Amino acid sequence: MIEIRGISASPGIIWGKAFVYIDDALQIPKYDIGPAWVVNELKRLQDAIDKATAEVKILQEDSSSKGFSQSGEILESHLIMLQDPQFQADVEADLRQELKNIEWIAYKTFREYSERLAGMDDPVFRERATDIRDVGHRVIGHLLHRRKVSLSNIKGEVILVGRDLVPSEAVAMHSSGILGLAMEEGGRTSHTAILARAFEIPAVLGLKDLTKQVQTGDEILIDGNQGVVIINPDEAARRSYEKSRRLWVLREVDLHQFVGLPAETRDGKMVSILGNIEVPEEVSALKLYGAEGIGLYRSEFLFIQPGRLPTEDIQVKAYAQVLEAMKGMDVTIRTLDLGGDKMIPNLSDTSEKNPLLGWRAIRFCLSERQIFKTQLRALYRASVYGKLKIMFPLITTVDEFFAARDLTCEVKEELVKENIPFDEDVPIGCMIEIPAAAAAADILAREARFFSIGTNDLIQYTLGVDRGNHRVAYLYDPFHPAVLRFIKNTIVNAHAEGIPVCMCGEMAGDPLATLLLLGMGLDQFSMNGSSIPEVKKIIRSASYAQAAEFADEIMRMRCGKEIFSFIKERMEKSFDLAVY
Repeated sequence: MIEIRGISASPGIIWGKAFVYIDDALQIPKYDIGPAWVVNELKRLQDAIDKATAEVKILQEDSSSKGFSQSGEILESHLIMLQDPQFQADVEADLRQELKNIEWIAYKTFREYSERLAGMDDPVFRERATDIRDVGHRVIGHLLHRRKVSLSNIKGEVILVGRDLVPSEAVAMHSSGILGLAMEEGGRTSHTAILARAFEIPAVLGLKDLTKQVQTGDEILIDGNQGVVIINPDEAARRSYEKSRRLWVLREVDLHQFVGLPAETRDGKMVSILGNIEVPEEVSALKLYGAEGIGLYRSEFLFIQPGRLPTEDIQVKAYAQVLEAMKGMDVTIRTLDLGGDKMIPNLSDTSEKNPLLGWRAIRFCLSERQIFKTQLRALYRASVYGKLKIMFPLITTVDEFFAARDLTCEVKEELVKENIPFDEDVPIGCMIEIPAAAAAADILAREARFFSIGTNDLIQYTLGVDRGNHRVAYLYDPFHPAVLRFIKNTIVNAHAEGIPVCMCGEMAGDPLATLLLLGMGLDQFSMNGSSIPEVKKIIRSASYAQAAEFADEIMRMRCGKEIFSFIKERMEKSFDLAVY
């Protein structure tokens, strides 16, 4: 028996026979060509692109016919990449300069695009490199006349084991007998994880050297709740996980009853439970979990397509899709947050010595006004499709907020002159994620229509801790008194000016923090979909008076360890959080 720990990507417990799926790497030939061959090589490339496009369209139609919008949107992005004129221009330029065969030139170009994204710190951008590898593999496969194997050909129910799934392979999971996933690569924001959650397939990713230890036919157990995979489990392990699975099923049944219920305390206090999304295809899963709106739609994914910035029309389509899907519920879209740990070649300043304190988020947008203005135009054009709210990230001073808001006024004036319809009363808010903003919340609250607390950055900036540095990870403490005081100060000052406060960082979806945040007066909690039912259950199981008393007691404590121990003991005792 071998136990390996990875990343919990999709919840659930399942076991079965392993099917090791490794698509062999393409062997790319490299040879010289004459200048007269260039035109013919470009024609071969176009033929391969046409064949790849036809394949992707068939996959897209199949996904749409089965109601899987998540798959269709991923494949739509692949179609955009296949028709990208910048890619074809880059290939042609390299082909004429190097005079090598088209397979080699195309491979090199796809690899360069992919490596730019794969080298970034932000996992969202790293994982989008998979899309480029997927499209490249498909195109080069046609150049080499090699047919791509499909997961839909797998017969019987299996646990799929492999290095990684590219998106066009992952979308085929719904039509195959895959019970669970165990992959060496990928994270919670990868397409594989997103689709596994959408298809409700338990998955564990990031399992180093897994394929070296598993053979097809081995029994394999997936615990997607804890991020554990067991190869050839012994009888004791099977009995233990059978009990865990029964408890998990009972827990899911228990929590499911809260999906359609309001987040209302026993004494009548109402709060809103919203969802966070990275890409439009996550909306369906959010709604299934009972999200009452979207508190954070990160718009960066639109800006990572290879070779170009997204046009205004492409952005309008993406924003409108989410607004229409939420059917009149609030959708808060954060404007472009680049820089820091979200570096994009040709946009970000990769020479900065300390990018987390540098040219990022609203600072980037206010200096790259045309990029920012294009996004704002797209947002306002999309506003007619639903209830849009716009949120500016990393606001430090009220002057920054004024500058960004003034640009929205300029955009609205342009749209009026062009007779383009839009909602003239879109609420404009700002994120509180820098200590300066939290300390000056009373000033910002007089100007913003709402606040959203981004705890991930607020914690690292308050405590001076790089949350991506494992050497100081022990200092990253959401329950540090300074962090809690900033949160409380933000809420108190917002309420004094009559504006609501949302929290969209990881802390909002942490069941241990729910009662504390409720007692502090937080109006809206925004989180990953799978966290929603449990947070709703806690809120409905408590009274607001009890939560306020709980929060007051915590705010008198001196250190994060003391606070954490107190919260853990109280929450486990009152809400049975330690069972799972």
